[in-house]
Amino acid sequence: MSHNTRQRRLAAQRACDHILSGIRPTTMRERFADLDAGGDLDGQPDFYGDGPVATLEERVAELLGTEAAVFFPTGTMAQQVALRYGADRTGHPTVALHPLGHLEADERHAYAHLSGLRSTWPTTAPRNPTAEEITALAEPVSTVVMELPLRDAGFVLPTWDELAAAAAAARAIGARVHFDGARVWESTPYLAHTLSEVAGLADSTYVSFYKTIGGISGAALAGTTELASYARIWRHRYGGEVFQQWPVALSALAGLDRELPRIPEYVRHARTVAAALSALPGARVYPEPPHTHRFRLWLPHPAQGLNDAALALAEEEKVWFVAGWQEAAVPGTAMAEVTVAAPALDWTPDDVAEAGERFLGRVVDQ
Repeated sequence: MSHNTRQRRLAAQRACDHILSGIRPTTMRERFADLDAGGDLDGQPDFYGDGPVATLEERVAELLGTEAAVFFPTGTMAQQVALRYGADRTGHPTVALHPLGHLEADERHAYAHLSGLRSTWPTTAPRNPTAEEITALAEPVSTVVMELPLRDAGFVLPTWDELAAAAAAARAIGARVHFDGARVWESTPYLAHTLSEVAGLADSTYVSFYKTIGGISGAALAGTTELASYARIWRHRYGGEVFQQWPVALSALAGLDRELPRIPEYVRHARTVAAALSALPGARVYPEPPHTHRFRLWLPHPAQGLNDAALALAEEEKVWFVAGWQEAAVPGTAMAEVTVAAPALDWTPDDVAEAGERFLGRVVDQ
């Protein structure tokens, strides 16, 4: 996407009166105004990780029921430390990953280039590995990674029993369990267990502060006090010992207060929205019903035509429908990710159907 197109889309979305997928983009001034909700702005800023950063770490550890949590500027860094810790403790340089997971698809194989680790794939199916697949691994592994939810498979989750069995299978073969929980916040309604119960199945859990809860950036790695001590050393070595990060910490704390309690409502309404979207001509939704408040939508039109139609509807009718369309494997078909958040809560099934009809009426197939 060109810079001009991106700016045009952001401007159109900000001006919309109704937003089905996503949230209204904010300006930097609006983000700064929001920091007041995260803590006392008259207090002292952090100094290499104390103050509001330490408060955030304590809050995450409490939510996840772990002994400690360590703040990281990026999730990529946090995950490298988690895998390095597992390899150091077990003596095995191999980690079990999913090819669609963040570590393989989005982090430029940092675990291999920075830590000298290698991967094995328990499965290539579009889901997390099963207990049987973990048991059948042909070589010892230091860590088994499960991404909750698995974003590039359609934000899919295992059932609670499947997740518990997979974690038990990993420990039975002598491996640690690491949850790539960038979006674990939105996973609890489907799993029907609390954050602490979910994290209790793992030896370490990574969470993101800008995904789902709307923070500026940042992540945390949660687990034992021993892991936390190790993580602080390697965070420094990786260049993550930042002088002051109070805006990031305050925005994360605000997100935990504001967004976390609303996620079950978003997930429930996502099922309503998905059902309405699936009734559009030629539409397909996956998973159906959605496991979280995010899901995938396919339509039998080229991506460019759908993106043009979404922008036109936004600019001319002040309605943001679904955008970010990408060409799918089947020619003439495109896929987009739908995120049902606060702006979508007042959309009824009829609203979705009517806006969808107007949206499709604007599509010009190339």
